[in-house]
Amino acid sequence: MLGPDTDPAERNIVGLLKAAPQVARDALRLRSIGQRVTEVIGGRGTHPVASVAGGLAAPLGADRAAALRKLADEAVPLGCQLVEVARQALVARADLVTSLPLESADLGTVADGALDLYDGRLRLRTADELVEFEEDDWASYLHEEADHTSYAKRVLCKTSSGASVPYRVGPLARLNCADRVDTPIAQAELERFRELGGNPCHQTMLYHYARLVELLYATETLAAIAHDDEILSDQVRTQPSATPRSATAHVEAPRGVLIHDYTVDGNGIVTRANLLVATQQNAAAINDTIGMSAARYLDADETSLLNGIEIGIRCYDPCLSCATHRLGEMKLEVVVRQNGQVVRTARR
Repeated sequence: MLGPDTDPAERNIVGLLKAAPQVARDALRLRSIGQRVTEVIGGRGTHPVASVAGGLAAPLGADRAAALRKLADEAVPLGCQLVEVARQALVARADLVTSLPLESADLGTVADGALDLYDGRLRLRTADELVEFEEDDWASYLHEEADHTSYAKRVLCKTSSGASVPYRVGPLARLNCADRVDTPIAQAELERFRELGGNPCHQTMLYHYARLVELLYATETLAAIAHDDEILSDQVRTQPSATPRSATAHVEAPRGVLIHDYTVDGNGIVTRANLLVATQQNAAAINDTIGMSAARYLDADETSLLNGIEIGIRCYDPCLSCATHRLGEMKLEVVVRQNGQVVRTARR
């Protein structure tokens, strides 16, 4: 809604409040609902405290369940309204939508072919095939390589032929891997998404549209869970009784596939831990996208060049974007080289 030529001092939530005040207010309200849901269930909106080994510290209770239902019933129509506005804004910028095409394999979680953020199997989609595997088998399919240009390791995935390919994770990758979405409003939006971007979709800018589809899926799923009487059950924790063992688990974090692999001794003490986070898995694609952004805006003015590169990076919502996004001031230094020679520098 605020394009690459917008002053960085305005290209933020404050600028959005000026340009589209109702959209910004609605977006902030929906975010507030999400925080409140986490608080109702987990005791705090950020870093919840109710989780314990084996489940939750206490049952939900009728009052908190009622609060969840009220929040969910507000979230669904608000999400639909926001997605409609955001989709129209994206479609209106056709040149931006198609500005960063990157053909890549994708990795996401599916349950019976449907989008799933918690249960299910990992699915790799390449141009030629689908490869599915369980989280416990991740080491047979995914392997890490040190990269002398980065502190992050590269992650590659094996195809059925044994070839190792780079891939992307996150909202766009999840929709590319899924056959469908099992909630009606989000499924209808998925069909619109595929009409615009194809299937699979390789337009990096449509990571944002993919987030809109998942936003609808999340609100619909929240409503279904909140209205299920099972949430009032007092069976909320499984007490551990067996000998501690090493284990692997994975979840679809907002940024993409997150794998935790822990080795423990007989006392349950962690002796080895390995985490494969989404930004690490996207590192190669982020690098390629930066290159495309730099080439696209190489002859543009400095603001457009810096904004264009930042826009490309933020499609992936990398970990560092949270740590570096200051209101009205995103410090950035760019050095563009061709054949080893510096052809342009820019800084803010």
